[in-house]
Amino acid sequence: MNRRIFLRGLGGACVAAPFLGSIAGRAAKAQPATPPRRLIVMYTHYGCITTRFFPKKSHGPLTAADLQSTTLKHLTPYVDKLLMPRGIRAMNEWTPDLKRGQGNDRHTQVNGSYFTCHPVTPNSDDPFRFAAEVKFDAMPTGPSLDHVIARQLSPGGEPLFMRVGMGDFHEGPQRAISYSAPETLYPGLGAPAEILARLTGLFSDPLPSPDTYQAVRGKSIIDIVRDDLDTLARFDMSQADRNKLEAWKALLDETVRTVASAQCNASVAAALGVTRETVDLSSVPLSLDEDVLTRRISDSMDGADLYSNLAVLAAACNANPVIFLKYPGNHLFRGLGLTSLCGDLANRTGSTSHGGSCVSGVIDMLLKIDDYHARKFANLVEQLSRIDEGDGTLLDSCAAVWFQDASDGNARNLNNLPIVQVGSAGGYFKTGWAVNVEDGSPDLTTGNSESACVDGAPSEVNGHTQSTGTDPSLANAPINKYYCNLMNALGVKAGADGFPAPGGPAPVTHFGMYDRTEDFIGGGINPPTIHDPGEFAALRASS
Repeated sequence: MNRRIFLRGLGGACVAAPFLGSIAGRAAKAQPATPPRRLIVMYTHYGCITTRFFPKKSHGPLTAADLQSTTLKHLTPYVDKLLMPRGIRAMNEWTPDLKRGQGNDRHTQVNGSYFTCHPVTPNSDDPFRFAAEVKFDAMPTGPSLDHVIARQLSPGGEPLFMRVGMGDFHEGPQRAISYSAPETLYPGLGAPAEILARLTGLFSDPLPSPDTYQAVRGKSIIDIVRDDLDTLARFDMSQADRNKLEAWKALLDETVRTVASAQCNASVAAALGVTRETVDLSSVPLSLDEDVLTRRISDSMDGADLYSNLAVLAAACNANPVIFLKYPGNHLFRGLGLTSLCGDLANRTGSTSHGGSCVSGVIDMLLKIDDYHARKFANLVEQLSRIDEGDGTLLDSCAAVWFQDASDGNARNLNNLPIVQVGSAGGYFKTGWAVNVEDGSPDLTTGNSESACVDGAPSEVNGHTQSTGTDPSLANAPINKYYCNLMNALGVKAGADGFPAPGGPAPVTHFGMYDRTEDFIGGGINPPTIHDPGEFAALRASS
């Protein structure tokens, strides 16, 4: 698509078209195409230090100042596009006394039920049983959100599911989140080269031309052929023809702008840093010497930003409206100067033990990990915001959501869940707000993450008491309702019963098997029940 070919093709049409008699009528009738809506999810494990993650304001308009002292400070440039749903609970919480879910495992049942809202099987009623089939291998009895949406909207009925930094390594059910059917784990794609191969079939030009590159960077087609159009405008022509020329230029500006800025070709990939060189670098075996490893493209987790940029490329190409980025379940952040796995640090003990002596400085270590994840999410948002689409940007057409598997990593509580969304999904969602969907109060607690293991505090911690979490009587609005919001925003349809159904006539009002965490006790012995159907109306732009 070099300039000469461009001018002979679409560029030539730009010049010649004003003299086609019907063009003025077409211009008057033309309306800008509505960009498709996409869901891009980033999922991380082991919760966060909630006292630093949440802004103090839990309901009301947000400002950059509200974020500045929090983990989310990297999102201050996008505060007007940010939505913080507060007061939400995920399903199937593990407790040592079986109060709020099954007795399988603190990770297996939580991750398995997170996007399915189904219990896992086989069930365990012994929270301290160590048998592999219930602790490590149990899987949910229903499909996950990504597949439910993809069945209606995605090519081949499958989401684009990426295992960030995992390469060929597939995590088992203890930390898996994607299920294409009951008890059917969906591994997705792990190697950047494999992901890129899925996307490169969408365009054929191997190298971007200067004009194409400028178009990708936000230059419109009119800008590319402006000299030619200006020359034409200087010709001696009738007022009728001049009016046609101006009408055609306006039509181009309204309807062809996204072709120039969000076209799907190799130059889009290059602008995002998705090149053969970066993909090859991300595939360097970990066994190579330190000099080679320093060339890898992430500050801590190899290739994390590359995976995000691949997600943006897929969204720009409209290759799939359902894109999930799953970060590793347990990782050693050497690039952050840490020497213990993030899961062990989340326990505050530096080991798999849920209780005991606090590691010195562990809160600061966890804040480093939280900051790392926040920067990765901010990078994803930034790349989405750089691509023009319709009357806004690609970000405006998306709902980019950062989910975490738990609230506080030691308490492993699922109420008061940290969720942050950027982008309105084409105007469906309210933005620039924190919205407490449970009761609308502006001062919902930020949790108790710093009640232990901080300077001057007791040096012992016990995850089983959940003292670092949030009072279980607070912030329990079911996450199922938020999933209904996301599905309806993308255009998923439901049957007469409100559950997602291809070809259905109605909005989605029901999702999963249960929407109360207590119903998960027993692993499916309670009748399937959605107690609080519908979406969160308070999250809608019209509310």
